[in-house]
Amino acid sequence: MYRLIGGVLIVMSTTGAGFLYGRELQRYLENLLEIREILYLIKGEMEYSGMPLGEIFVRTARKVKEPYRTWLRAMHRRMSRREDVSFRKIWNDGIDTYLEELHLKKKHVILLKELGMSLGQNDRKSEGKHFQLHLDRLEQEIEIMREELASKKRIGNCLGVMSGIFLVIILS
Repeated sequence: MYRLIGGVLIVMSTTGAGFLYGRELQRYLENLLEIREILYLIKGEMEYSGMPLGEIFVRTARKVKEPYRTWLRAMHRRMSRREDVSFRKIWNDGIDTYLEELHLKKKHVILLKELGMSLGQNDRKSEGKHFQLHLDRLEQEIEIMREELASKKRIGNCLGVMSGIFLVIILS
């Protein structure tokens, strides 16, 4: 009787682990979608208001949730202090500090940091083109994630169940 209960608990726990893996993948995709939305908000403000980037960050921060709100406000504060630091450094530090809790993959962090190289330039036209280029690359990454999501979730669920059954067989 105890073996049966133990076996059921093992299978349930490994199945739960597989389910949590799929949930983590879904949450990661949602984080990328939120970043994309924030970047579109910034791009829209840049094109239509013509305000300085610091002010654009404050206006965008009002429309987003944490940790993005803190990130954008911190960028505004650092920019308004007028330190002898380039915008690129402020952008990279902000990503490393405030978006670290999202646990983004290295290629997505690099993509965001490359975007900072094109922001803060004097020429709004070339800035807009570079911004759109990075947004298009982010869109491609999101589409790849969407295509892989269903199969990875299914594999995670199957591996969770199968590993539980395997453990039950080994331990019996």
